[in-house]
Amino acid sequence: MDPRTVPPLSALPEEEREALLREAREEAHPAGAHLLEQGGAVASALYLVLEGQVALLDGEEEVGTLEAGEFFGFPSLLSGEPPAFSVVAKTPVRLLAFPERAFRKLLLFPEAARFFGQGLADRVRLRAATDLSLFSPVGRLIRRPPVFIKPSASVQEAALRMREEGVSSLLVEGSPLGILTDRDLRNRVLAEGLPPTTPVAQVRTAPLFALPADTPIYEAVAAMVERGVHHLPLLEGERVVGVVTHTDLVLHQAQNPLLLLRRIERLELERYAEEVARLVEGLFGRGLEGVEIGRVVASLNDALIRRLVGEAEAALGPPPVAYRFMVFGSEGRREQALLTDQDNALVLGEDGHEAYFQALAERVVGGLLRAGIPECKGGYMATRWRLPLPAWLETFRRWMQAPEPQALLETQIFFDFRGVAGELSLKPLEEAVLEGGQRGVFLYHLAQAALAFRPPLGLFGRVRTEEGFVDLKRSALAPIVSLARLYALLAGSPARGTLERLKAAEGTTLSPEGAERLAEAFRFFFHLRLKHQLLAWQKGEAIGNRVLWAALSPGEKRQALEGFRAIQEIQESTAMRFQLR
Repeated sequence: MDPRTVPPLSALPEEEREALLREAREEAHPAGAHLLEQGGAVASALYLVLEGQVALLDGEEEVGTLEAGEFFGFPSLLSGEPPAFSVVAKTPVRLLAFPERAFRKLLLFPEAARFFGQGLADRVRLRAATDLSLFSPVGRLIRRPPVFIKPSASVQEAALRMREEGVSSLLVEGSPLGILTDRDLRNRVLAEGLPPTTPVAQVRTAPLFALPADTPIYEAVAAMVERGVHHLPLLEGERVVGVVTHTDLVLHQAQNPLLLLRRIERLELERYAEEVARLVEGLFGRGLEGVEIGRVVASLNDALIRRLVGEAEAALGPPPVAYRFMVFGSEGRREQALLTDQDNALVLGEDGHEAYFQALAERVVGGLLRAGIPECKGGYMATRWRLPLPAWLETFRRWMQAPEPQALLETQIFFDFRGVAGELSLKPLEEAVLEGGQRGVFLYHLAQAALAFRPPLGLFGRVRTEEGFVDLKRSALAPIVSLARLYALLAGSPARGTLERLKAAEGTTLSPEGAERLAEAFRFFFHLRLKHQLLAWQKGEAIGNRVLWAALSPGEKRQALEGFRAIQEIQESTAMRFQLR
């Protein structure tokens, strides 16, 4: 990395910048080297990371990661106090060290003084944030009231206002309320060549996505990752009381999905699986519920797919027709734990253009393989499944009109579809599924399929094992997923996630008690499977779905038995309702 391109050095006059660089010295350190000690000697230099990564440690806990282009040491230099965090090389690193006298000269430039002043404020917030937990209200991260601007204002006025207020977003007055961010100014104004007089209303996002200020931090993180947004307005009632950014949340914790999301665009594909596993490990260790972790992992996988699709389009040229890259199965339901098989397909706006979309599918599927996401054993991938939208509609309807065993298998896979990349609307497919979900014959066969996997309960309610093991996917999660899909379709709901489907069916097609018991069982079995997958990953063993029954705690065994009984009872009532044997 060329330090001349790094703010605030890039803003300095060339002669002064070169003079400062001549005073700096380059250093190289191996992974594990301690660069600054928490509570130790005051920093003697300002350090710029040229290559590699360094960790900020609060005691033994990692609370932040700095990469190439980021500085450390300046909080201690500015305050004259010992470092608030230890700084340790996570990888081999190259640093550029500016002695204290050079740092003092740098601070004479207003741009540099503002830069390091803001950096100091960020580190102070990071120190305070270590007292927060994932379950703290996200509103505790609000730093200041929101800043508003009129929709008739020009984008130049908006940019000046952002600079004056020191913010990266403005709320745009009006009904509905909108938002304009620094990214919007780059991507929608500068990149499109729009003039400075362009009204804010033309490039804002409205209506804005917002959450209540008392939302737990983990829910806010998951929502931002899922939507790929970097600014989150927070509400008290109907009033926006502040905006938190991805930086606020990244600073809150080292194992943060937003940090990985920010890095996916430049992450080596071969490192993806390891990064996700470490993220899952961190979130699990902080007490986040398994199904919420699954939602976060699915959102990160979405971001990876969007990257791969973008790279494919850049290499192949613009797509000849509109299309949609869709995922299904557990990814479609946003119920991922550690990495599972690929399940994806392409929906095309019209027939033809086979060579282009074959090449695009191969690039994306190949990229996912490199990222550690294996091929689907059943071959349900975009390299094989590519159809124009009318053909998909015909296929869906044929499956529902003649639900033979293979057709039933494919409906249960494909009907959990969700679009991830591309512009083509999948609304016709959604409408077709809801329409077919009202057909008695199809529902009858879907109910039969929901009884295919039974909980492992034997005589007197004892658990049957296979060589001492219980398969949590086949015996617990799959039956709940199938029952939720059946009763949500029966209720006319387009919901995709299992818990959302149970909520949609609650009190309509499924009793409130039955829906609640299945939801509790799903949460428990999902969390239990994730726990044992993590243990296997930590030991370097194969990751699977089976758990050793004898290894479960007495409390886990009691919860598992209750979950198995709930599945069994709903399956029995389903058999009676649809007159199945």
